[in-house]
Amino acid sequence: MKITLIGFMGSGKTTVAKELSQALSLPQVDLDQLIEDRAGLSIPAYFQQFGEERFRLLEQELLVEALTGDGILSTGGGTPVQAANQAIFQSHTQPIIFLDASNATIQDRLTADGLAGRPLFEKLGLEGIINLKHNRQACYESLASDVITVDGKTPQEIAQEIINKINATV
Repeated sequence: MKITLIGFMGSGKTTVAKELSQALSLPQVDLDQLIEDRAGLSIPAYFQQFGEERFRLLEQELLVEALTGDGILSTGGGTPVQAANQAIFQSHTQPIIFLDASNATIQDRLTADGLAGRPLFEKLGLEGIINLKHNRQACYESLASDVITVDGKTPQEIAQEIINKINATV
């Protein structure tokens, strides 16, 4: 992968990956979509049928495959916090961009999305989700080569900021 996007649910990883894909003429790969395609089930249905442990094993397998490709990868919010996945990320040299969103932005986006299809929200509720975000923050920051704050920015602005940062390091 040329660029990998990490961050909490609702931070805009998939949307920004699409913008980057268009701007850089690179394929866009969404890890959650790869999982659904391989499993033949939606992620909530897979969780319900097989549980989180089996989901994480499939996620890990597809992460390895995806990172060997060429393009823009958006990951699930929980992908970077798994120890095995951290080692996988660290073994690759592509830029890892952490899309950092405030609690208010996460709340607004999840509420606007109707929270549909978010197994963790169903399990934890809004307060639990915000606590989970705080618990994951240090992990996201430690893996990231750059952090982009997304609050108040359009997907196009975020994508341009990422391109500018990457071009500045080349």
